[in-house]
Amino acid sequence: MADRFRVTLAQLNPVVGDLAGNAAKARAAWEQGRDAGADLVALPEMFITGYNAQDLVMKPAFHIAAIQEVRALAIDCADGPALAIGGPWVEGTELFNAYFVLKGGKIANTTLKHHLPNETVFDEVRIFDAGPLGGPYSVGNTRIGSPICEDAWHEDVAETLSETGAEFLLVPNGSPYYRNKFETRLNHMVARVVETGLPLIYLNMLGGQDDQVFDGGSFVLNPGGKLAVQMPLFEDAVTHVDLERTPEGWRAIEGEIHNHPDDWEQDYRVMVISLRDYIAKTGFKKVLLGLSGGIDSAIVATIAVDALGADNVRCVMLPSEYTSQESLDDAETVAKALGCRYDHVPIAEGRAAITNTLAPLFEGQEPGLAEENIQSRLRGLLLMAMSNKFGEMLLTTGNKSEVSVGYATIYGDMAGGYNPIKDLYKTRVFETCRWRNANHRDWMKGPVGEVITPNVIDKPPSAELREDQKDSDSLPDYPELDALLDILVDQDGSIADCVAAGFDRATAKKVEHLIYISEYKRFQSAPGARLTKRAFWLDRRYPMVNHWRDPS
Repeated sequence: MADRFRVTLAQLNPVVGDLAGNAAKARAAWEQGRDAGADLVALPEMFITGYNAQDLVMKPAFHIAAIQEVRALAIDCADGPALAIGGPWVEGTELFNAYFVLKGGKIANTTLKHHLPNETVFDEVRIFDAGPLGGPYSVGNTRIGSPICEDAWHEDVAETLSETGAEFLLVPNGSPYYRNKFETRLNHMVARVVETGLPLIYLNMLGGQDDQVFDGGSFVLNPGGKLAVQMPLFEDAVTHVDLERTPEGWRAIEGEIHNHPDDWEQDYRVMVISLRDYIAKTGFKKVLLGLSGGIDSAIVATIAVDALGADNVRCVMLPSEYTSQESLDDAETVAKALGCRYDHVPIAEGRAAITNTLAPLFEGQEPGLAEENIQSRLRGLLLMAMSNKFGEMLLTTGNKSEVSVGYATIYGDMAGGYNPIKDLYKTRVFETCRWRNANHRDWMKGPVGEVITPNVIDKPPSAELREDQKDSDSLPDYPELDALLDILVDQDGSIADCVAAGFDRATAKKVEHLIYISEYKRFQSAPGARLTKRAFWLDRRYPMVNHWRDPS
């Protein structure tokens, strides 16, 4: 009986729908494991299809092709270690989230996911059928249990595997980031280890998919819950983990423990990765954005340069007569500090033409919001024209505070293909700018040092669509607004909760009203990086037509 067992963990970044490309990544990882003398090479949940593939998995042609790719991979990897990989599986009329063990040129074992998550960004009950509670599989003379992702968050699957002879647990995951997610994962896995007395390997996926970022951070626990190995967050990694048989059972040999950065760095890196992967996986190479001289466009420009490099970012200033000299100076200073292209495209002439065109229809009407928003929509039109002409994806720059209450112009400054700061409240935008000015990491493609001039951070925010306009003319000050939004959106709280927290009821009701009437705008808004458990899109699904208001 062998006293050593080596598992090669492949924490990699698949592309949804790229079956051949994902198989090639799996094959390369298997070759590394083979060369290192591994007994088993493991990849994450649903790796062959990429994750989260949503309803695409239900398309028969797609899941049949994915299963065929797995069978071909088994043949390619017949001579060497076993290969474990996630993908879809069909039995009769039922479709499952499965974890395959490939040995000897075929699928030697199929584990079916039992607990299907149906919350936040997951809707697996819609897509998959629930598999039965099953037992372990064998690799050589070692019996391994693989609770698939959510299955490890419940005690019954691990308990069944332990009772039916599993000697350690290998948990394949497609677990996306939200702030403090790692601690949640670790606590659940420690509970499984304590309950079963078995070592546990937690293998997570990597990379950006739509609004989600899979952050890796795979780890290994020994009985008692002690951390034996911790792989890096946010990085492709192939790590060889050795287990040895002791009189008490298998134990993981301690290896490298990668330290995790703080929340500010993690959030920033998620925004960088989400943009980088969204651009790459949709076939773009370059981006552009309107750089207004304000803080939101400044941080988006910085994220874009850190993600793609300065040569791939175009910043465009589109001033009107309401644009201050201060904003002009600040925008140019930021663009120069980042080293990206800076174009100056005044909109006064175009705005005058549109105003004159509408003058007969608007005769006798007082100028107001419609005239203000012409500026924003003209900027959107011009930026989209540049996007079409140069093949550069337009980034939009609305923070979560603005997205929440609709303080943005649909078909204007909301125009664009991706929004890196969609889940970042305005108060966190300020602090993120200060953090980036003070910190630089090797994974950032932008320059070291102060890239966002302090004046951009310190001046009162303004849309500059009319004379002396300030955001505070229309909204509560951002510290108050963000605190209310945290209660009403992130905590799903009530007006009574806002009042109990010390806020004015009328102000809370106004904010609640703005949230509800802005639903149609969010429905049409660009996707953006998910940083919290209550990001706009899949985490929070509200009707656009809704007359209900909290009576408390």
